[in-house]
Amino acid sequence: MSQTKFNMRRFENIHIPLWLLKDTCWMMQWKMLGMIMIVPTIGVALYIAIRSWGFRQFWLNAAITFWIGANAFWMCAEFYDHEDWKYYAGIPFGIGFICTALFYTSKKPHDA
Repeated sequence: MSQTKFNMRRFENIHIPLWLLKDTCWMMQWKMLGMIMIVPTIGVALYIAIRSWGFRQFWLNAAITFWIGANAFWMCAEFYDHEDWKYYAGIPFGIGFICTALFYTSKKPHDA
């Protein structure tokens, strides 16, 4: 296993608990911690996407980043009683679907 793949796997393994913690804060209505968790969760997702630039996997990593961004926006809209704003989360969700389509239509060989 190459050093780069090992380091990326480590970040992917860190990312999942961050995402779960952010969503748990949302569910439990822990506004302050939920808001704080947006930064590391999106930060790690963005780091993973940037590091995968030039590989086919980039498109799925970008889709995940957009998904978490949309998810965070929706959480903020609910936390601060702007229920009508949550529909704007559909924009990054849609971009995530486009990124996913680009992954499946990409001509680059599948990354291991």
